[in-house]
Amino acid sequence: MSSYLFIIKSELPLVIATFLDMDPEGDWFLKGNLLIIIVSVLIILPLALMRHLGYLGYTSGLSLTCMLFFLISVIYKKFQLGCTVGHNETAVESKSSPSLPIQGLNTSCEAQMFTADSQMFYTVPIMAFAFVCHPEVLPIYTELCRPSKRRMQAVANVSIGAMFCMYGLTATFGYLTFYSSVEAEMLHMYSQHDLLILCVRLAVLLAVTLTVPVVLFPIRRALQQLLFPSKAFSWPRHVAIALILLVLVNVLVICVPTIRDIFGVIGSTSAPSLIFILPSIFYLRIVPSEVEPLYSWPKIQALCFGVLGVLFMAISLGFMFANWATGQSHVSGH
Repeated sequence: MSSYLFIIKSELPLVIATFLDMDPEGDWFLKGNLLIIIVSVLIILPLALMRHLGYLGYTSGLSLTCMLFFLISVIYKKFQLGCTVGHNETAVESKSSPSLPIQGLNTSCEAQMFTADSQMFYTVPIMAFAFVCHPEVLPIYTELCRPSKRRMQAVANVSIGAMFCMYGLTATFGYLTFYSSVEAEMLHMYSQHDLLILCVRLAVLLAVTLTVPVVLFPIRRALQQLLFPSKAFSWPRHVAIALILLVLVNVLVICVPTIRDIFGVIGSTSAPSLIFILPSIFYLRIVPSEVEPLYSWPKIQALCFGVLGVLFMAISLGFMFANWATGQSHVSGH
């Protein structure tokens, strides 16, 4: 939720300022912190107050369409900008004159297959964070028409496969557009006055705004199961949990300076827990020793999987804290 709201915080002021032809740092209604509060109250909260997750299926389909438009636009801009013939450099936005392309951020348009530096330890946590869909599995399962393990597996395969292709293509063509000059927030690299990029920004804003209520549902359900396991459904409790969650997330987004810090920390903590550590622990605990002894190959695999997650978490967090301590966290990387 915090990552999605941060995208709203960073992109919405730029979109409004472009429409109004104003300075994004100008009037009060262009402040990102204020805008995320307004969006949370007017759009996210009403959607989050719905009782069943199935009602948000249409908004999820719309957000997926918006992200597909984002992918197509990134691929198109790669071939439109390309490398200038005479200078062999990528055209990117000028800081002094946003409407004119400038040369010089890339000395060559050559892709590097692998880059080893201190910034690479943000990469794997962010990639892991991109596939943390585990909390939504049970709520989606309960909303299926005829819920079964086979049908849920089909939903997971199609969803994760489609997202893998979209993420991979977007990242690849985004990097091949700006190469080593690419920034953490890629949309900021394009011209602010490009009509296509403006439409892409609107699509991304719509997509992430409609996704926040979907993410909130499993959080609220988990809290209700933990704190009120035997209680019947209650609208006051339903509304109160949504309000508290949105307030906490808004405070977090207002206080955190960059989106990469959010992605990095969450990707280094919750992602390893949900992807590596907790599933392996569940398998070791749930499957009885009579069925599979502790030293059986499946349980050894599960144990190694959990150890890998712990190592991944420790190494990623260690390097991120080191970057913060040395002041390197604001350096752009690819």
